[in-house]
Amino acid sequence: MAVNPEINSDEKNLALLAHLLGIFTGFVGALVIWLIASEKPFAKQQAQEALNFQITVLIAYIASGILSVIGVGFLITSAVWVVNLIFCIMGTMAVSKGQGYTYPFALRLIK
Repeated sequence: MAVNPEINSDEKNLALLAHLLGIFTGFVGALVIWLIASEKPFAKQQAQEALNFQITVLIAYIASGILSVIGVGFLITSAVWVVNLIFCIMGTMAVSKGQGYTYPFALRLIK
């Protein structure tokens, strides 16, 4: 994606936090940013993207918890954690450059 010169640093920082907080707070951080960024379209769009991905990660964690009954869930939990970490860092890096980031796979529940 191309760099958007119209994005101010406050909006970029909110978008950056939306992606970065997913590592530490799950969907809560992205939800808070999405709710407070109503006047900042870039930050709101990136928070929505991060929120959708974190909801997808939460669903994957729930599924892996259920599958841990048969022993496979522990491997899936580790894989989900690593994927979440990598994609959140990639999103944070893209937004820090002023580019929008779209996660490769996420349920689009928040529109």
